[in-house]
Amino acid sequence: MPTRESTPSRFVPRTRKVRILATLGPASETPEMIRALAEAGADAFRLNMSHGDHDGHRKRIEAIRALESELDRPTTILVDLQGPKLRVGRFENGKAEVKKGQIFQFDRDPTPGNDQRVELPHKEIFEALQPGTRLLVDDGKLVFRVAEIMPDRIEAYVEVGGTISNNKGLNVPDVVLPLAALTEKDRRDLAFALDQNVDWIALSFVQRPEDVAEARRLIGGKAALLVKIEKPQAVARLNEILELADACMVARGDLGVEMRPEQVPPFQKKIVETARQMGKPVVVATQMLESMITSPSPTRAEVSDVATAVYDGADAIMLSAESASGAWPIEAVTIMNRIGTEVEADPSHHARVHFTETPADPTTNDAIAEAAGAMVNVVNAAGIVCFTASGSTARRVARERPTVPLLVLTPSLRTARRLGLLWGAHAVRTRDVASFEEMVGKSKRMALRHGLASGGQRIIITAGVPFGTPGSTNVLHIIRLVGDELERYHRETNGE
Repeated sequence: MPTRESTPSRFVPRTRKVRILATLGPASETPEMIRALAEAGADAFRLNMSHGDHDGHRKRIEAIRALESELDRPTTILVDLQGPKLRVGRFENGKAEVKKGQIFQFDRDPTPGNDQRVELPHKEIFEALQPGTRLLVDDGKLVFRVAEIMPDRIEAYVEVGGTISNNKGLNVPDVVLPLAALTEKDRRDLAFALDQNVDWIALSFVQRPEDVAEARRLIGGKAALLVKIEKPQAVARLNEILELADACMVARGDLGVEMRPEQVPPFQKKIVETARQMGKPVVVATQMLESMITSPSPTRAEVSDVATAVYDGADAIMLSAESASGAWPIEAVTIMNRIGTEVEADPSHHARVHFTETPADPTTNDAIAEAAGAMVNVVNAAGIVCFTASGSTARRVARERPTVPLLVLTPSLRTARRLGLLWGAHAVRTRDVASFEEMVGKSKRMALRHGLASGGQRIIITAGVPFGTPGSTNVLHIIRLVGDELERYHRETNGE
């Protein structure tokens, strides 16, 4: 990707601050569709390792990188690991009917089951269960309550009956299971993703901080780590888990299975609030525009749901099957883009976003970021220019949710790509600066080139001295643009 300042910007920065993460799949995996999704509003792309093979995912990654080079815009790729999948065994006739109040047995016998029993091939579950523990089958459609546990079988009462069929998924919401978050398949998929230089790894089935620490050790700094909060056990230890992660996702699908539906909204708000206070990007995901899998327009309830995430100040909102396998992937991204834009234009948006307090830590870096956010309105600045090597300064400034765009200048393509999930950030890879004067000049030119500001407007600059030293943000500077800085630079560099 070019880094020369004379290279014109071919991608107009978003005016929308909330980011859109679109999942790729059979409906959206061609280079033409990926480009169309980006033009419709997608800021980042998710590859779901629960589906497809490495060859297919490699082609999608190549298409994204080719588009990135064409548009000269760092583009974010997130690989979502599958995690352990707990399932019951098979049945004699493919399915069976179980009735409320009856006793049903889960055992270690691989013989096909019937309306009295079925195989449960996960020995770890036998070790963790206690009488009274719930077993949820088929996304919670069937509910069993454990009555007795023996080494090779579990007897349970049927609380909610119905049809149970081959290999249906099983959830155990009431206990921490002695299962690692990474399976052998996940480890292979992780190695593939790191070999492809993807930007984010999403970790599923997180129950405890140790799961995150293990994934971080395996990633070894080659990608950023996002944890999916989809189990009650993770919510209970949220702060500890987020301390070890780079970002998190409110994975409402499994959360909605493992807890009562009415519990999900307050937990969503808690996760978003906690992540924002800790300065970690947070993605709200699952069923956001679910009806658009088959319909060209969403329900009003879905629109309100997406809007709520934007009002809460989430960094990103995600499309799953809507863009991966639905009939209307471009329309889904377009409508999500329109919702975000409309909500952010609401005069009450700024106040609602700041309903969550994000107090600064007692550090110079945080003091500079907080001051930049406050000064925007005092001096009527058009934007903030942030110089960063690692992205930490940009995350601190974004945590303040300023009212103006954030132009992030970094010499690191890896950093620029990772910032695609950060609220309000437009990341540009460019040569680092070596002096205060060079910093000011580059800020003016980049602000003009990328449409951040025009002649007569002010911008605020944050940077660190000495330049090129990560974690040393200690400069806050206000400048006014004349408007001809870019033209003068071109004349001077061309010898005119």
